[in-house]
Amino acid sequence: MKLVITMSRRFGTGTHVIAQELSERLSIPVYDKAYIEQKLGEEAYETEVEVIQELAKNPCIILGRCASDILKDKLNVLNIFICADKEFRIHRIEKYDHLSYEEAKALVERTDAERAEYYHEHTGKTWGDVNDYHMILDTSELGVENCADILMHYFEKAEYI
Repeated sequence: MKLVITMSRRFGTGTHVIAQELSERLSIPVYDKAYIEQKLGEEAYETEVEVIQELAKNPCIILGRCASDILKDKLNVLNIFICADKEFRIHRIEKYDHLSYEEAKALVERTDAERAEYYHEHTGKTWGDVNDYHMILDTSELGVENCADILMHYFEKAEYI
């Protein structure tokens, strides 16, 4: 398998769970903001773009960091956007971060705004625009636990694996 998967997501959708499940099933690594920043700090890379391009030379899953835009012209890249109903996301954050409803709501809204600003600043595009992704999954409708199965089924049908 030569597939590179980029996963952009709204905060609280469960994307990290989906990415970890795919990572285990496909035996490929997941790279997130912390990993990319660590590589940027410890190696001879000038920008996150360089780090992401280097990581994408091998099969992997890259979470966020505008990877969908950075790698948009690569043939072996599948760009996925994970969304969910705002209330669903607030309740997930309440549960997993042990926050009050109001705290979780504020965190969801602030994080989404930061991600949208970051994406626009680095790409000039609107974050979450359906035209920038090959697939969009709604975890509030499909269930976080089902999304890895859905993707694996697609990978098999498309003969990625």
